[in-house]
Amino acid sequence: MAEKTLKEKTAKGLMWGSVSNGAQLILGTLFGIFLARILSPSDYGMVGLLAVFSQTASILQDSGFRTALANRREIVHEDYNAVFWFNITTSCTLYILLFFLAPLITDFYLQSDAATNQDLSELTPLARFSFLGFVIASLGTAHYAYLFRTLQVKQKAIITIISLTASSTIGLIMALTGYAYWGLATQGIAFTTCNTVLFWYFSKWRPTLPVSFRPLKEMFGFSSKILVTDICNNINGNILSVMLGRFYAVNDVGLYNQAYKWTNMASTTVLGTIKDVAQPVLRNVEKERERHKRVFRKMLRFNAFMTFPILFGLALISREFILITVTEKWLACVPLMQILCIGAFTFPLQYLCTNLVITKERSDLVLWNTIGMGITQLGAVFFSYPYGIRTMVCIYTVINIMWLIVWFYFVRREIDLRLRETFFDLAPYAAVAAITMATTALITSPIEHIYLLLGLKIIIAVLLYATLMWVSGSVIYRECMKFFLSVLKARF
Repeated sequence: MAEKTLKEKTAKGLMWGSVSNGAQLILGTLFGIFLARILSPSDYGMVGLLAVFSQTASILQDSGFRTALANRREIVHEDYNAVFWFNITTSCTLYILLFFLAPLITDFYLQSDAATNQDLSELTPLARFSFLGFVIASLGTAHYAYLFRTLQVKQKAIITIISLTASSTIGLIMALTGYAYWGLATQGIAFTTCNTVLFWYFSKWRPTLPVSFRPLKEMFGFSSKILVTDICNNINGNILSVMLGRFYAVNDVGLYNQAYKWTNMASTTVLGTIKDVAQPVLRNVEKERERHKRVFRKMLRFNAFMTFPILFGLALISREFILITVTEKWLACVPLMQILCIGAFTFPLQYLCTNLVITKERSDLVLWNTIGMGITQLGAVFFSYPYGIRTMVCIYTVINIMWLIVWFYFVRREIDLRLRETFFDLAPYAAVAAITMATTALITSPIEHIYLLLGLKIIIAVLLYATLMWVSGSVIYRECMKFFLSVLKARF
């Protein structure tokens, strides 16, 4: 792929990724506010208790083959076909297994001392219903891989926006009519269903019979490592929900999930912008060592430019945001939200590092690194739970931040990117974002009116960050503004 073509495709992918995530942010925020006002922390807690099981099952049915498809140099119909039929077979088998294991999941949480005053009688049927999601998702895995591999970011943006709007509307209607956590579960099922239908609509590929599973053997060495890695990542991401569900009340799980939801939405805004282009683009330049390094560093800087101000800004306005949007009943989640914001910048960076190592066909490094981080987090969280939820979240956050050093060590091994270079790619944006938020907090500290305070914090922070980026001569900032203005000019 020519330099110009790759650059254009990357820019277009980033643009549509930004459109998609901007829309997701707006829609997710609006529907999230309405749902949080209607539902209680325990409603969110009920769904949160099941997240790790349904997501692990979804990973097992995929078995890393979707990533393997995206990473293959040459791909044919038989590759997609084998993955499609394998996913369906696996997902149906897993659902039957989990259907009968659902009562044991309920018993696991009922053994907690905190469960004595909780009603978990509907957790078993809720689990059986929620688990249908990964079965439905299996029907669209190969089609998603096709869209991903061919960089059809525009189509994926349309799919996401339609699915989010439809599913959130269904969830909101059910919440308003008294279905509580059943509405949240149905929202998830509806989102998956819409996604799957639209993947089929936009993808040109179609499954056929008979099927040969021979291509799976060729991909298994790679995909198996991705499978274990994804399972570990899922456990790492849900470990606090599981531990809180085991040792604390469902209400506490709901408060944590609310904090995590807003923080994750913010980090996903950045991650979603790059996730549809990172691996395909890095794969295209993998054979050119210096170019590979140059492209990766530019993605790092773009990531930092977006991530630090968004997450530090959310921490700045978290109290006002929660009080105004979802009311005082969720105020207890603010400290957790602020702690999570500090560490959430690591998720997009870890994603980039993972994709870089994968393009070098070193999924084994990703596997062992993820396992190491997971074991460390599990041990730390387990031993810290007697000291309270905040302590658990703090330790979890610190481990995520410190583990970035390990990730960048492996990156250095693959593309000779020194830690000093990485530091100079990231630190300026972190410093400017921190200065911006601290200055904004100082300027607005005398203001007591909550609506005025929120508005001024946002306006001052945005203007100050943009000014500092311009004055400092940030290349990424200037390129983003230039590209944004060119898009506006072309449209209008």
